[in-house]
This record gives sequence, C-alpha cells and structure tokens, in this order.
Amino acid sequence: MADEAPRVVTVEIMGQRYPIKSALDLEYITHLAEYVDEKIQSAADHSTGGDAIRVTVLAALNIADEYFRARDTDTSQDTELRRRAGALEQIVDRAIERFG
Repeated sequence: MADEAPRVVTVEIMGQRYPIKSALDLEYITHLAEYVDEKIQSAADHSTGGDAIRVTVLAALNIADEYFRARDTDTSQDTELRRRAGALEQIVDRAIERFG
C-alpha cells in the first residue's frame, strides 16, 4: 500500500459513484470501498426499514464495532506480551545476579 501523489479515484458504493481524492494505492481504496459496500448491503439485508441513512448508520456502527474490538484485542495482546517480557527480564536479572 504505497503512498503516491494525491489523485482522484472513483468508487461505487450502493450503486452511487463517489470521487475520492487520495494518495493511497488504487487497489487499497477499491478494497475499502468494496468493504463498505458489503457492510451497507449486509445492514440493508438485516434492516426492517429501507431508509438509506438508517442503513448507512447501521453499517457505520458495525464497522466501528469491528474496529474497536480489533483495537481492544490488539491492546490486550500487547499487554500480555509486555507482561511476559517483564517476567523474562526478571528471570534473566536473577540468573545474572546468581551466576554473573
């Protein structure tokens, strides 16, 4: 995903075309648009109302939920790695004191 000079890329979401000005890779922008389109379509499939704004807000909430869960998972994994690294550091320190 190499950054390049900003340019306009047109993507399609729910049948609407949107010009996106970005320096991101074309394939990455297209992938993001496809993901958003899938999320909106999924929200539409599970929604009882056909209001486009309501469906889009539901899709945005689903994406935000995925983001926060992934972020929290990464944070807890990072905390566990730090805890383990600290424990290993203590073991090494004790070994150095004992045999050093």
